[in-house]
Amino acid sequence: MKMNFSRIMRLIALRYRDQEAIVNIERNRRFTYGQYHLLTNRIADVLRNTLQVGKGDTFMLILENDNLSLMMFPSTFKQEGTVVMTNLRDSLEEHARQMDLVNPRVVFLETRLLDSYYDTLRSRGCAIVLMDPPSAEQAARPGVHCFWTLVEDASDLDNDVELHTDEHICMLRFTGGTTGKGKCAMYSIDNWMVCRDAAFINTDLALSSATRLLHVSPLSHGTLMLFFPTFYAGGTNLTMNQLDMENWRQEVERERVTHSFLVPTVLYRLLELQRAAPRDFSSLTTLIYGAAPMSPDKLGELVECFGQIFVQGYAATEAPMIIAALDKAAHQPGNTAMLQRLSSAGRPTPGVEVFIAGQDGRPLPVGETGEIRIRCKAIIKGYYDNPQATAEEFDDGAWKSGDLGYIDAEGYLYIVDRLKDMIISGGFNVYAVEVEATLAAHPAVLMAAVVGIPHAEWGEAVHAEVILRTGATVTEQELIAQAKARLGGYKAPKSLVFVDELPTSAVGKVLRRQVREKYWQGSARKIS
Repeated sequence: MKMNFSRIMRLIALRYRDQEAIVNIERNRRFTYGQYHLLTNRIADVLRNTLQVGKGDTFMLILENDNLSLMMFPSTFKQEGTVVMTNLRDSLEEHARQMDLVNPRVVFLETRLLDSYYDTLRSRGCAIVLMDPPSAEQAARPGVHCFWTLVEDASDLDNDVELHTDEHICMLRFTGGTTGKGKCAMYSIDNWMVCRDAAFINTDLALSSATRLLHVSPLSHGTLMLFFPTFYAGGTNLTMNQLDMENWRQEVERERVTHSFLVPTVLYRLLELQRAAPRDFSSLTTLIYGAAPMSPDKLGELVECFGQIFVQGYAATEAPMIIAALDKAAHQPGNTAMLQRLSSAGRPTPGVEVFIAGQDGRPLPVGETGEIRIRCKAIIKGYYDNPQATAEEFDDGAWKSGDLGYIDAEGYLYIVDRLKDMIISGGFNVYAVEVEATLAAHPAVLMAAVVGIPHAEWGEAVHAEVILRTGATVTEQELIAQAKARLGGYKAPKSLVFVDELPTSAVGKVLRRQVREKYWQGSARKIS
């Protein structure tokens, strides 16, 4: 099917003309639906006619949330090129590696990065578009353009671009790389339309024209899945660039935010702040969490503090939609019968095929643990220029998630662990997430990371790094004893250290790989 998105967006703009579509908090920019449609028409015109980005060309975004919000629709739907999403927080070296793979014609860049990025970009033949006004010296450099100057000179008329929703690759995006170098995922327009539809199917999200959704996680990653459905609902997408939880709390109160997405590590910090100095969160109806496991005990504390406003979403770079959701009603920490469900990922979205596969790839019975496999229209088109990885990770249209899990008799999906985060100690399988949840249940513990470290007799030994709550105390022996009491001796950490911080990705996932690497340096064999 073909689609002319300029026409589609004009109809949406007519419907919600004077309502706020975009609010950029740090840059103090506000655009109504009518203004946003015309602005994105201009940006699409810049890409097509000024920068000469056409079918088969790629262009890269190395941007903060404020500027990413302006590029969403012209990047993906209003012109023929393929946008390459990056993580602004990645290193120049990593961005250079990504450029060498996808060969962008143009790079849209935060102005403050020009001095450090200029030589790398120009040596690869990239035109550079700076999103904020450059200095005279910066603007005089060959190949450098000012975004707003280009936009002012462009046409705001609807264009005649028609794109095939299933065949056209509108976006490339790199996987998180929490267990190694990220791969480059390929997305069709249909992948994002299914993402939109899944948000409406999961009615607990309650997206509408009254929605005010605050994005503070990188808009190039998980929270992107909420941008499109919020727009289609006529709601407001608000953006913050820096993950400062005190600023987040202030803006929720000031902007009367109704929705936001936060990862568990951030929610733990939020809980501490709200307990110490409460703010007015009466507007906040829905807090979506995901991207990493949540401790059921900590989740209970969050519900007690904020109320039943939590929805868990299970998704992935390779499946950019809500694959499964744990709704608000299931978040009842005082209900013993429902306590187990707090450790689940919820029930699969109707229409999504989720099944548990054994080592031979065949579906397993209810209750048995195996690899979670997913088949739906959101599944990506494979990995860019990487047929080997595509063949390894996709089978008969299903994505092999690499997550270990099971489905219970009520249809709830449980994620036991990542296959690569499973610790094999003395021949026994130990799931890191299970041990982390047990440690986090202690009132003194803020968060924990559990990994396998080398052991001459057992191959791997269970080891934990733990962050304590501010002012709290507990001994290594007490935490290990608690884990033994709850899990048994072989699953409990054999060693434990207290740390001030844990390495996390841009979206807040604890990078177990980085924790693990410290202990395996110099080893010929690295368990992962």
